[in-house]
Amino acid sequence: MTVAQVEATARAAHTGQTDKAGRPYAEHLRAVAEGVRARGGDDEQIAAAWLHDAVEDDALSAEWLRGAALSSRTKDIVLAVTKRAGEPPEAYAARILATPGALLVKESDLAHNADPDRLAVLDEVTRKRLTEKYARMRALLGLVG
Repeated sequence: MTVAQVEATARAAHTGQTDKAGRPYAEHLRAVAEGVRARGGDDEQIAAAWLHDAVEDDALSAEWLRGAALSSRTKDIVLAVTKRAGEPPEAYAARILATPGALLVKESDLAHNADPDRLAVLDEVTRKRLTEKYARMRALLGLVG
């Protein structure tokens, strides 16, 4: 699949979904993909950025991902950044760090999630909880600073 095909697939899979601020979820996917590109990511990482929440959010199944016409690296990155139920943050971070190319995708995801303008529309309790959550993950990934 080309990056454009992956983008179209991801947009279709997340149709009707919104983020915590009520914005169309595809805006987050676009921002993460653009962040990966701006950070020097390659097409495999950009494709993974478009799909980074697809399996976690049940927008696409793990079976779909396994059978998709994507590189094994792209699939590995998507699975690395997919949170697993009950998984400790330390294990999640370790998997990302152990998967070539995954850190850049997660860095871009965290950067967009923690964008002050994006967080500003949330209630104070949610904003504080998410800010702390994202900062902790950045620390576990060695992205502090």
